[in-house]
Amino acid sequence: MTNVNRWILFSLAVGVVVHVVTLHVHGHQPHRSIVTDVVQGTVAGGVLGFFTAQIFARIKATKVNGWITLFGCGVPGNGMLFRAACALMFPGPVNVPQEAMYWTTGKDGAGHGLNGRHDYMIHFPSGGLPPNDAFWSLTMGDAKNRFVANPINRYSVSDRSGLVPNPDGSVDIYIQNTAPADHESNWLPAPAGKFILWLRVYVPGAAVLGGKYKVSPIVEVKC
Repeated sequence: MTNVNRWILFSLAVGVVVHVVTLHVHGHQPHRSIVTDVVQGTVAGGVLGFFTAQIFARIKATKVNGWITLFGCGVPGNGMLFRAACALMFPGPVNVPQEAMYWTTGKDGAGHGLNGRHDYMIHFPSGGLPPNDAFWSLTMGDAKNRFVANPINRYSVSDRSGLVPNPDGSVDIYIQNTAPADHESNWLPAPAGKFILWLRVYVPGAAVLGGKYKVSPIVEVKC
């Protein structure tokens, strides 16, 4: 069973539960008022709307190498469900794709949850950094999407961070709780526990807008 089918069945189950609960409540309110009906309808509609938006987000999301994105967020004329899906997936301001594209992940490329107990690396091959006409950034957040205090006061890295490339032109970013030996210039400090990552590309290139660019996976580094 696919994830989409699971969410559809879950939504139907939620709808049945809401319906049964509503009938049960109504059965104990023979003299219910318009106000109670409106409140109950609002609660039921809100619950179903939330789960419907969740399902729609998962249907429309593109997942590659553990990263999740939605193409078309911020485009004028988007329907209510798509706007809700974008808001759930990417909290905060959302620009049109030509201005910015966003990816997020809480998992490594193998599907395991990101946790500061492990060391990770993201490898961009030569010429493989996010194509753009402005800049890109990789931002760290804890499980609640908050900045993580760290000894070097670094909360993101970007093409303006002075990242040191490898001899072949590739770039490695080290994502871990303690500084990597001889690679602190390319270190994005992680918390001790769970965390999430955001990749933002501003004025993205044609490869990004066309869906051809694939963000490299987060790989756990085995000691």
